[in-house]
Amino acid sequence: MDEEYDVIVLGTGLKECILSGLLSVDGLKVLHMDRNDYYGGASTSLNLTQLWKRFREDDKPAEALGSSREYNVDMIPKFMLANGALVRVLIHTDVTKYLNFKAVDGSFVYNKGKIHKVPATDVEALKSPLMGLFEKRRARKFFIYVQDYEENDTKSHEGLDLNQVTARQLISKYGLEDDTIDFIGHALALHRDDSYLDEPAKGFVERVKVYAESLARFQGGSPYIYPLYGLGELPQAFARLSAVYGGTYMLNKPECKVEFDESGKAIGVTSEGETAKCKKVVCDPSYLSDKVHKVGKVSRAICIMSHPIPETHDSHSAQVILPQKQLGRKSDMYLFCCSYAHNVAPKGKFIAFVTTEAETDQPEVELKPGIDLLGPVDEIFYDMYDRFEPCNDHEADGCFISTSYDPTTHFETTVKDVVGMYSKITGKILDLCVDLSAASAAAEE
Repeated sequence: MDEEYDVIVLGTGLKECILSGLLSVDGLKVLHMDRNDYYGGASTSLNLTQLWKRFREDDKPAEALGSSREYNVDMIPKFMLANGALVRVLIHTDVTKYLNFKAVDGSFVYNKGKIHKVPATDVEALKSPLMGLFEKRRARKFFIYVQDYEENDTKSHEGLDLNQVTARQLISKYGLEDDTIDFIGHALALHRDDSYLDEPAKGFVERVKVYAESLARFQGGSPYIYPLYGLGELPQAFARLSAVYGGTYMLNKPECKVEFDESGKAIGVTSEGETAKCKKVVCDPSYLSDKVHKVGKVSRAICIMSHPIPETHDSHSAQVILPQKQLGRKSDMYLFCCSYAHNVAPKGKFIAFVTTEAETDQPEVELKPGIDLLGPVDEIFYDMYDRFEPCNDHEADGCFISTSYDPTTHFETTVKDVVGMYSKITGKILDLCVDLSAASAAAEE
């Protein structure tokens, strides 16, 4: 291998595939390698046989569960906000032509032991059983403020500078109750804990706005969309994009070892005795374990069921957010459900995940509040994985390492990491101002 590449990407996880696609489109010469013989890395999708092999080794799945190959069980299940960052990346790169999306039926929040639909507009706020009559009026005023807020139009700011005012101060202006703040902050703005309350309100308002605009896109029950056949389609779509722009792919390359020069800068990658030279290396934490540190752990349960999650209006696909305060925890819990409606399971079967940032070493106990909401399950698998973040100086060593996937069931944090990495690698800001109507045709099938 005498060629020199601008970038060698290791691992075909979703983040790495999006980056190799973006960098190839930018005209960089990209080589993409993976030690596995499949796409997706940690974020792959498994059929039933693979799922059993991974979690139960010798055991075989029961025949009643149906055909193995009709299952596409995402290992990192996440929905996309219809107006969110990932959809913008898909349109920006024209990857939408390789994928078919379908709207997700429902977006819910857990409050005082019950599941409720998440209200996101002034009209929905007035109907919601989450709030009493007077609270509904206050919430309606807040939603109208958010809907009307335009950064460039000072008349819409009602005299508040959202770069100076904190989210807590903005909310107190409307006199909202704690439970209302809870669902707005966690189920609409999708914050994972309450630290946002003491940060400038601008980010909080923008996030609620993206949620409400996403909801308006498809007139469905939720602001989310999800690809048919599961998320395993995404890495492959970005890999196709990279190949169209001259990127080279090599799967099943054992022991991809990053080579460094005497100053500690990455200069290439060796596999099977051959070294490919490069200027920069992009990878997931598993390829450079000495340059990352552990920042947490995710607990999760993967469940196969024969019915939708109860109290979700028979939604074939749904997200339920359980805010930390409702559970007396430090972080939120997430329920994710999809089904044969998205071609990820045989007819009549549903796949549900319960995930959270681990606070103990006992997923069975810790995830119980979420699992209790699922009703009877046919099969359940418990799992924990460590979360890593890079701790290297990328300017000194030329290595750009993604962070591990968090427990959220939406893509906003994932894409934030990708966009940040893109800027570090290229020195450019990724422009995500796109015509969002480009994704709608595929999504309404």
